[in-house]
Amino acid sequence: MADLSLTQLKVSSSPHISEGLDAQTLMCLVLTALLPLSVYGVILYGVNALVRLLLSVALAVAFEALFQLATKQKVTVKDCSAAVTGLLFALTLPPMVPLWQLAIGILFSIVVAKGFFGGLGANVYNPALAGRAFLFVSFPSSMGAVWVNPATDAVSSATVLSQIKSGDFTAGTEDYLNFFLGKRAGCIGETGIFLIIIAFVFLWATKVIDWRATIAMLVTASLAAFLSGGDVLMTLLSGGLLFGAVFMATDYATTPQTKPGRLVFGAACGFITFLIRKFGGYPEGVMFSILIMNSLTAFLNNLTGRKYGYKRIKKAEAKK
Repeated sequence: MADLSLTQLKVSSSPHISEGLDAQTLMCLVLTALLPLSVYGVILYGVNALVRLLLSVALAVAFEALFQLATKQKVTVKDCSAAVTGLLFALTLPPMVPLWQLAIGILFSIVVAKGFFGGLGANVYNPALAGRAFLFVSFPSSMGAVWVNPATDAVSSATVLSQIKSGDFTAGTEDYLNFFLGKRAGCIGETGIFLIIIAFVFLWATKVIDWRATIAMLVTASLAAFLSGGDVLMTLLSGGLLFGAVFMATDYATTPQTKPGRLVFGAACGFITFLIRKFGGYPEGVMFSILIMNSLTAFLNNLTGRKYGYKRIKKAEAKK
């Protein structure tokens, strides 16, 4: 038998254990869940949203193919992961973000956040969120601009979050209903709350995502808001909390693979989101909280993963 050194052994990217679905099937199911949300975004924000959604997906696929060709890798755009990243990225953007800035952001997502780290499953940070963070830091005026929806005459969610932080916003029953139905301005994909909930149930039922990170994030953010005297319902309905909890905090590569790890990950995301919303310099903290916890995913996997080489002793045996 030939000798093999450790450097000759390659470990595949996470996830190492799947639910029996290949990557292409998983991504197609995610696209299916995102499609109604995308259509609703177009209904709310019109052709501006449609152009940005289509352009983002097209550029994501093109950039991934070009990067893989340039680096002499196998072109894998058929797995639909680039399309998912492009659609998720566009859904996190304001409907009037300049197209050239969108192109820069999706280039960062695909090439830097995903390609440079080794591609699908090897990336440390969620590519769509990393691209959004890059735009947020580089072009804050575009990403944080107040945009008024002509159909609803509603100000952006960032403004509402700022008012909530300052104590100038008091919600009534009509406000809750409007936020639930998406009758407010904001990022393209974050406003259709009822569709996000349906998407979560669909993705959980088809075993595409695990419920733990999502529920832990929402419960922790709600509990923190309640204990601080905040409006729990508005905490859940405003900003991108629900969207991030369902679509970003459940990413395979950038979130823990263990069940306890997912609970810790989600709870930490929820608490960090609350801290930024309550005390931070920005009105919204979902993006930052998930990216921060992405950095700790490997640590959480190691901390909560099964320890091999140790025999589990039953209580009955331990008493002997």
